Amino acid sequence: MVNDLIAGVAAGLRPGKHNVRLADIVTKLQAASHEQAAEMLLRMPDARAVGALDRPEFEAAPDVLALLPLHRATRLISEMSQDRAADVLAAMGDDADPILAALTPDVRGSLDALLAWPADSAGGMMTTEYVSVPAAGTTVARTLDHIRTVERSRETVYSVYLLDEAGVLVATVSLRRLISADPDSLVIDLARGREPVTVLPTTDREVVADLIRRHDLLAVPVVDDARHLLGIVTVDDVLDALVAEHTEDAQKFGGVEALDRPYLDTGFLSMIRKRAGWLSVLFLSEMLTASAMQHFESELERAVVLTLFIPLIMSSGGNSGSQATSLIIRALALGQVRLGDWWRVALRELPAGLVLGGILAIVGIARITLWQKLGFYDYGVHWPLIAATVGAGLIGIVTFGSLCGSMLPFVLQRLGFDPASASAPFVATLVDVTGLVIYFTIALAILSGTLL
Repeated sequence: MVNDLIAGVAAGLRPGKHNVRLADIVTKLQAASHEQAAEMLLRMPDARAVGALDRPEFEAAPDVLALLPLHRATRLISEMSQDRAADVLAAMGDDADPILAALTPDVRGSLDALLAWPADSAGGMMTTEYVSVPAAGTTVARTLDHIRTVERSRETVYSVYLLDEAGVLVATVSLRRLISADPDSLVIDLARGREPVTVLPTTDREVVADLIRRHDLLAVPVVDDARHLLGIVTVDDVLDALVAEHTEDAQKFGGVEALDRPYLDTGFLSMIRKRAGWLSVLFLSEMLTASAMQHFESELERAVVLTLFIPLIMSSGGNSGSQATSLIIRALALGQVRLGDWWRVALRELPAGLVLGGILAIVGIARITLWQKLGFYDYGVHWPLIAATVGAGLIGIVTFGSLCGSMLPFVLQRLGFDPASASAPFVATLVDVTGLVIYFTIALAILSGTLL
């Protein structure tokens, strides 16, 4: 059956067999074992194998490429888009060294330049496969002829970059403007008055994504401090990077270290390491909840009825905190709020917490009243005071949860940590401990002289 699958995939990729979509082939490669996928790639023509390896959704590409014969792996890497090839080689670690050593000096130099930058920076995402022409004296017709000549060796042609004699970026011209312009006109005339939007290679990928979004760009040039053109970041690379970034944030938000590989490709021991740390921290934090309950042990003995509402109240505070944390983390990621806006957020979350807590307090008091009046449960002669305690506790804890949940991302960012680390479990644990203190402090104030 495995051989049939390999033969079927390979047959669909032979010259003349264009009915099989590359996306479908990549799906089958990704679903197969690494050994099976390597066998499939060996049976494919180079062009189609390169096409499959170039797809970011082929997440097993580094492992599969390491199983190919060195000469075939080297040839495929040489023909891949350079930014994707750099990503694959970086993921291969030490296994990439023989391939890098076997590459031609030009290709190896380009890949080494890309590998030097962090993966989450513009330099780590850029490709050096762009189209450029001299800014001085180049006509539209000559530029279009140049594009036809080099198109096959370029990843994408969204724009043409105009450089001076020193390689400094002077302007950019979109392919659309070139096609619609007079062939005899100078290219530089099409770009006059248009200052190109550029980024440095150290620019964070989220900043690059925001620039592309705000300026409706298909690609943004990457330049050094002297404005020499180093490469370009295309919109598809930004989308792939943002998917990876959001996946990492989602995993952190769930109280898990970010996974380096797809879930099913992550080893058992690695998965335990990724999860055990956070679970241990949260467990130790929750032990403070037990300490808080021990502090109020005598109150619990005298008013056991208060324990009925502990899960209700603590979960409400944790939920409100998680809501606020989610909103602020996303706002920080999109640049809607800055670090200096913490006080404005606090002024919004404080009244919001009071109102939300008030809504829950009304629901909680109504529930206690109905259960008492309808005979579902007898809370005793002091049930109105218990209802008031629960209502006041909900207002206090939900307000604290909203305020705490909204401030934690600012604190973590100020300390240099990823705000996504202010995960929902962490916020819930913090609010659990403080919520108990708030709840029993209010109970002492309201029920003192009656139940307490």
